[in-house]
Amino acid sequence: MIHSAHGTLLVLIGIAAFFFFLEKHFRWRIFQYLPPLIWIYMLPIALSNTHVIPLESPLYDGMKNHALPIFVVLMLLEIDFGAVLRVIGRGVLVMLMGTAGVVLGGPIAYALFRNQLGPEGWKGFGALAGSWIGGTGNMLAIGGGVGTPPEEMGLAVVADNLVYIVWLPLLLASRAWANRFSRFTGADADRVQRLEEAVGRLGQKSKEVEMHHLLYLAFIGLAASALATFVAGHLPEIEPVFTTSTWKVLGVTTIGILLSFTPARRIPGSYAVAMAIIYVFVASMGARAELSGLARAPWFVAAAFVWIGIHGLFCLIGAKLMRVDVHTAAIASAANIGGAASAPIVAATHRESLIPMAVLMALVGYALGNYLGLLTAQLCYLVASS
Repeated sequence: MIHSAHGTLLVLIGIAAFFFFLEKHFRWRIFQYLPPLIWIYMLPIALSNTHVIPLESPLYDGMKNHALPIFVVLMLLEIDFGAVLRVIGRGVLVMLMGTAGVVLGGPIAYALFRNQLGPEGWKGFGALAGSWIGGTGNMLAIGGGVGTPPEEMGLAVVADNLVYIVWLPLLLASRAWANRFSRFTGADADRVQRLEEAVGRLGQKSKEVEMHHLLYLAFIGLAASALATFVAGHLPEIEPVFTTSTWKVLGVTTIGILLSFTPARRIPGSYAVAMAIIYVFVASMGARAELSGLARAPWFVAAAFVWIGIHGLFCLIGAKLMRVDVHTAAIASAANIGGAASAPIVAATHRESLIPMAVLMALVGYALGNYLGLLTAQLCYLVASS
């Protein structure tokens, strides 16, 4: 029914806006279990497979080539590495242990289920690793880098959300285990108080967005994308993971991290613009997926639950080695698995004063997600080709 790029873009933006409108204004409980992300992905699948919007469109390629790199740069502008080191301290190391659990758990789970996942299942695992180290943006960036088919991306989205439904309540409930957990890890009795004092000294970024801020952000995003594209075009391809698209993703990631050390980090509005871009991109990925490719979902989800168990074990080991409290350990896991959307929720349940720490930890995940997600994809490919 709709063939033009203009009409298709209108539909995709409308879908994203509609589900966030429902979540913000009606606060239906269903969004606690099935967040807007999964609806924004699944509804375009239904529309494209019933020929309301096209399965293939130049719009989709344009968003992958132009919108995704801008998102990566703008999201990374939010990171304040100095604040991370001052506030989180040993919590970063616990998060890195959880990240190691994602990187190593991916190929282990894939090895157990590879016969049921198909020849390109490793690409879906690479995308899911990006989500579980950083967030949705990393998932899509890695998917774009390694060429994850829309169907594999759909499996990653489904598994991500189903695991989230189980894992998030566990992290929330862990607050009740605080005393026993501290005895297990040997955490200092006053550690949480010191964290709260450090959080109280954080400087806040202005939230007042003006027209010139949007111009600055547009210029930074486009310039970084152009530079990364130029550099990627001159680097050798190492198939199948390190293609020109992969080098471009790594390039914009590196540029974004470097810019976070400059005054560009203080430009307001970067997070809001980045998230608006990525949710429309999620809708475009859904529009490209064919329903037949989702038949392997039960196997993919089963592998994902094995994978999350390995991540949880690594988090426990990290908490024991670093002697941290259950609040820090739960936030560290949420920062990996749920990203910036879930870490503050877990922090609010455990200790509301630690919400800024949760946001910082999630942003570190965004910074690492593309690098380590691609490493996980490479390890899963080695398993697939062995």
